[in-house]
Amino acid sequence: MSKANKEKNKVAFLSVLAAVFLTGFKLIVGLLTGSIGILSEALHSALDFAAAGITFFAVRLSDKPADRDHHYGHGKIENLSALIETLLLLITCVWIIYEAVSRLATGKTHIEVTVWSYIVVISSIVIDISRSRALMRVAKKHNSQALEADALHFSTDIWSSTVVLLGLICANFGIYIADSVAALIVALIVIYISYKLGKRSINVLLDKVPEETYNKIKSLLDELTEIEYYHNLKVRASGAEFFVELNIHVNPDLNIHESHEIATKIENIIKNQIPRSNIHVHIEPDEKEENDPI
Repeated sequence: MSKANKEKNKVAFLSVLAAVFLTGFKLIVGLLTGSIGILSEALHSALDFAAAGITFFAVRLSDKPADRDHHYGHGKIENLSALIETLLLLITCVWIIYEAVSRLATGKTHIEVTVWSYIVVISSIVIDISRSRALMRVAKKHNSQALEADALHFSTDIWSSTVVLLGLICANFGIYIADSVAALIVALIVIYISYKLGKRSINVLLDKVPEETYNKIKSLLDELTEIEYYHNLKVRASGAEFFVELNIHVNPDLNIHESHEIATKIENIIKNQIPRSNIHVHIEPDEKEENDPI
């Protein structure tokens, strides 16, 4: 296993351990206090555990090299895991909204606020800040969309836990309705992040052009003087990998070796700017009288 894979697996595994701890801690305190806000956070953390587990295995599997049955590798396992994580987040919303609205409708909003209520929520905020930063750092370093999705997920946990904390503070002053309202705000936060993660995952699974990467490659090609022009530039993402295809037109007086050197130069330029990119360059002799650049 490469050093990069070890680092990704380590941060994903630590995320799983954190999710196990927080789920148990919140569940116990939530049941003891009757706080729907803390119980909603417990369910959220339980789904975090499932999502972290999915991410852990997705990261391990997505880095497997291409084989006979998967010519383009296994990178989209990361994108699929991010989509599954989105569905889990939406399930969280259904339960939170149902329980919070039910309590508001019946007026059964009284909860018991103890020191443990504050300890579990503050501990959750501290742990989530730590793991979201660690996940995002490794995700950016190795271009891992699964880890980045996990990092975005846990960064929303920070905000939702903060909302629950505010609800507990209000409940401590007798404003018990604040706990249920806090739970509804948590659900809205989760819906928002679910939309962002789901849209991004589906775009990659459907091979939507990654605009930032596409424009970056286009700017690199526009600076080249060795080619007459290029066309049919195609870019798609698959997990941490990018697949690039393009046609270039070169001076027809160049021999095969010279044309190949230009194609190799283009490949190296793109690979230096975009790690883990797979590039295919098709060479054509330039015939200006018959072809117009696209």
